Amino acid sequence: MDTVEAPITSEPASATPVTTAVSPAFDRTAPWRLHPGVAVRPEPFGALLYHYGTRRLTFVKDSTLLRVLQSLEDSPSVDAAMASGEVPPESRTRYAAALERLAATDMLVLHDARTDDEHQTARQKGDP
Repeated sequence: MDTVEAPITSEPASATPVTTAVSPAFDRTAPWRLHPGVAVRPEPFGALLYHYGTRRLTFVKDSTLLRVLQSLEDSPSVDAAMASGEVPPESRTRYAAALERLAATDMLVLHDARTDDEHQTARQKGDP
């Protein structure tokens, strides 16, 4: 079980807090989205994210981060989603770190990336 907030804190099963930094592999200028297998349940504290494929449950303890997650689908980049979610420019590095952690746990995928199920469906239809 993970906890995601800005700044990001992760609470794995050992309950030892872990802080991560933004790595060059997470491209804020790229279009990202929630994985199609992730369900979002808004809560008073933020939200619960549940990944049906990995059975991972993540707590999002920041309503601004939830707004960013909700705007990813329609945004051309993470930076645009943060602007849409009203993240102040001086806080965007922290929010990018939270989003990077979600991408590292497969909660977020590149918008143009297909899941295995989506690839299989496309192949059945004869699409590349």
